[in-house]
Amino acid sequence: MIMPPYESPFWLPNGHCQTLYAALCSPKAPLYFRRERWNTPDGDFIDLDWTTPELRAPRPLLVMFHGLEGSSESRYARALMQAAIAQQWQGVVVHFRGCSGEENRQPRAYHSGDSVELDWILQRLHAQQAGAPLYAVGVSLGGNALLKWLGEQGSRAATYMSAAAAISAPFDLAAAGDYLAQGFNQRYTQHFLRSMKRKAILKLARYPHLFDRERMLKAQNLRQFDDAVTAPLHGFSSVDDYWSRASSKPYLAHIAIPTLLLNARNDPFLPHSALPTAGEMSASVTAVFSETGGHVGFVSGAPLANWSWLTQTVVQFLQQARSN
Repeated sequence: MIMPPYESPFWLPNGHCQTLYAALCSPKAPLYFRRERWNTPDGDFIDLDWTTPELRAPRPLLVMFHGLEGSSESRYARALMQAAIAQQWQGVVVHFRGCSGEENRQPRAYHSGDSVELDWILQRLHAQQAGAPLYAVGVSLGGNALLKWLGEQGSRAATYMSAAAAISAPFDLAAAGDYLAQGFNQRYTQHFLRSMKRKAILKLARYPHLFDRERMLKAQNLRQFDDAVTAPLHGFSSVDDYWSRASSKPYLAHIAIPTLLLNARNDPFLPHSALPTAGEMSASVTAVFSETGGHVGFVSGAPLANWSWLTQTVVQFLQQARSN
């Protein structure tokens, strides 16, 4: 179901301004986390940042999966965790491997379709909840991975959570990757590549023959980097194989729990032509595709942007989905 845009929160003039302002200029909410480290089934680790000093079941829990090269320091993450605190929920930001400030141990890292990783994480969080509601929110890359997991699980997802939301998810990774190689959008790509190449160099220091160093260093866009690094690291034959198999759009029709999709038609990370149609989504999916908002740029107010519209929209949806 595609809903008409809610009352517009946006005051910035275009997708680029909204995205850049939200990422760089909007104030960080004061917030302190408790870090917990989990060992993974394959001998690696992930770090989780909690809003509470200790586990407090049976309070509702808001789980957040961040975007590409994001963390609990990302402004959207802090805003969503503050919203959880305001509801007297617990909140936790799950860091993908290598995103918590420390290099992970194994050759693999994380990728846009890493639903196997999400599965064991959500199973463990659900077990800790002792029957209390669990909600999941994924942002950008994290949103794509969450949607893929929801589609794969179908009705089984209700065993683990009450409702979910995906913000600025790149449903079609090929369309998103190629769009980010065009015009002004390349600035975002270069920002990501700087961080990803630094991590790739550290990875090669531990595993010298893991992938082609020269191809990695020469990569000028996500297609080239993912073909040289991400695909071979995670068992894909090529970037096209990775982008095809990891895209969440084919899974949207199989989602069986209340799920919100929040995207802007002027998102510089995804052309509006790649947004899913009503026929590509199940009846459990509610899509809000606003005209403006950029990429995770759903900010409002002047002179300093805030995230109240985004957080209120997500929290309200999650609450209503559970009560229905």
